Amino acid sequence: MNAVLNKEIISASIPSLSPNDPVHQALGLMADFHVSHLAVVAEEKLLGLTTENDLLNVVDERTELSQLENLFSKIAVHANAHFIEAVQRVNEFNLSVIPVIDKEDEYLGSISAIDLLQQLGKIAGINEPGGIIVLEMEHINFSFSELSKLIETNDAQITQLNTYNDPQSKFFYVTIKVNKFEIADIVATFQRYDYQVKYSFGEELYQNDLKSNYDHLMNYLNI
Repeated sequence: MNAVLNKEIISASIPSLSPNDPVHQALGLMADFHVSHLAVVAEEKLLGLTTENDLLNVVDERTELSQLENLFSKIAVHANAHFIEAVQRVNEFNLSVIPVIDKEDEYLGSISAIDLLQQLGKIAGINEPGGIIVLEMEHINFSFSELSKLIETNDAQITQLNTYNDPQSKFFYVTIKVNKFEIADIVATFQRYDYQVKYSFGEELYQNDLKSNYDHLMNYLNI
């Protein structure tokens, strides 16, 4: 998959604000678009990001945003950077949108947290069929080649692998997606080689999804 840049996933529907806009207008737009942050822009330059919490603390809702510029956050991402940078910033600062700027610091638009989540889902293969296994181990014991070999002995292949190091528990988690739903044999193989299988989602989850979809269809047809 080609690298996805921030400029390619700007959310066309997310509006920006002017420094002359009153607080009540900004809060109204945030409510309409279900976000808690919006970019404030003047002459195509990003002044910063205003937050719903800051605006709710303003006594007079007729106050113009220009009077609150000292409260604006300067967080933004560059247009030609990989979108993972935007994911990191949104996660770090708990943002609902993040502004995108070019090398001249001109405002190009904003990316919503929802669009970032959808993009993450694409690269993680969420919509691809298959089972998921989560292993818990010491980081020193992680070997991609060994995991791949054990999975391939069960006539399956890894389609996606992600790792996460939990600083609190000190454990290393490996999330593996394979190209088949029947994963009981893979789970058994891991356990036989003393791997700790924390979670597994395979054929049972798939069957539950099918049943849920079938029930929704039947309810619709009975209307």
